[in-house]
Amino acid sequence: MDQKSNFEKQEDRIWEYLKWYPSMQQVEQLKSLQFLLKESNKQVNLTRLIEGNDFWVSQILDSLWPFKNDLNNQNKSLNIIDVGTGCGFPGLALAIAMPNSSTTLVDSTSKKTTVLKEIIEKLNLMSRVHIRTERIELTGQNRQFRHKYDIALARAVAKAPTLAEYLIPLLNSTGKAVLYKGKWCKEEHNELTKALIPLKGQIEEIRKFQLPKSRGLRNVIFVSASEKCPDQYPRSIGVPVKNPLIS
Repeated sequence: MDQKSNFEKQEDRIWEYLKWYPSMQQVEQLKSLQFLLKESNKQVNLTRLIEGNDFWVSQILDSLWPFKNDLNNQNKSLNIIDVGTGCGFPGLALAIAMPNSSTTLVDSTSKKTTVLKEIIEKLNLMSRVHIRTERIELTGQNRQFRHKYDIALARAVAKAPTLAEYLIPLLNSTGKAVLYKGKWCKEEHNELTKALIPLKGQIEEIRKFQLPKSRGLRNVIFVSASEKCPDQYPRSIGVPVKNPLIS
């Protein structure tokens, strides 16, 4: 049977937008993830986006589309960190879609990370998905994680200058920070550009994507480090939010 014929349900048509068709094992893992989030949501308020296209478009497709050029290379091995992961996106979607990669999920809320640990165990992803329960300012100053990652992600966590301060210290010499945003305007672009100067970073690319099913316009900003990020970044807990690097 042609693999594409296995994706007849409405929620599975999202693969056409990615030009990538997951294995049946990956599809089952994503469906299991949806079920586990529904069950966990009864005890802990993780996310409201767990039914139908709320899950398949607003969570899975939105998480994966910035990496559509990488998805067909299933042998690609990346070291990924998802900052402020919340209910596990975009990190968990990428972990399932790119099985040779290692993914670290960071969130400061223990209720959420406790649930994520249970979900990861049930999905049998413990060997390549790791959880950290702490503020990202601490992770970014920890030599075990600093300058380590190929990809550092953040979705719906904070404004772009703050995200840059969180993510750039985590990048290795060829790494990319990926900032998921909804609307993106000239003012935000200028603020990010200013913040990147002390961080020794630069904007590499901005991609736009109109999510199907009237789920809105998405922008993703790819940032790289032009030099090694200075040791003082990220600053102490709370400072990147209260005093962003835009003045």
